[in-house]
Amino acid sequence: MLELISCLNRSTISSTRVFPAACHTDVISLSKPRVLTSLCPFFSTAELCALSEYRIYPGNGKLFIRRDGKPVYLGSSKAQSLTFQRKKPAKLVWTQAWRRLHKKGLSEANLKKRRTRTNKVQRAVVGLSLDDIKKKAAQKPEFRHAQRDAALKDVKDRKKSTKSKSAGKSNNTTFASKVPKNVKRR
Repeated sequence: MLELISCLNRSTISSTRVFPAACHTDVISLSKPRVLTSLCPFFSTAELCALSEYRIYPGNGKLFIRRDGKPVYLGSSKAQSLTFQRKKPAKLVWTQAWRRLHKKGLSEANLKKRRTRTNKVQRAVVGLSLDDIKKKAAQKPEFRHAQRDAALKDVKDRKKSTKSKSAGKSNNTTFASKVPKNVKRR
């Protein structure tokens, strides 16, 4: 079965050419001079391979016209084979899509990472509000040492008073004999 390629501009072709159909699509080899002369206006500059995104210079590669009429440029038979197998370019390590996805070969200007500096945020602690914390931080160290000493002295006084109270009570309290914890008591 033969199909006519409609995507070519007919005014540039001296005679309408019919290309053999490969399965359900057309493949035109650009390495053959007879086809290259009719496609010259389309390839005045290098095209990009649809799979690898490498440049295809005139006289190289293949043009593959899909069913919907969209031209697909393929740089090599390897690219053509992988495209027909419906391989994803991002999964092939040698393609530009994979390199872009994995951030390979970026220029050094774009390579600088943007680092956000962490800002210290003061938060209230249980029992102290943020204002109280700021007031304590603003106090002089001598004042804080004096407060700490006064608090320690207060605690010691309380301990002495509890000892004197317990000494005033009778000392005839009996304690249970020492028995290991894993033995049952009767």
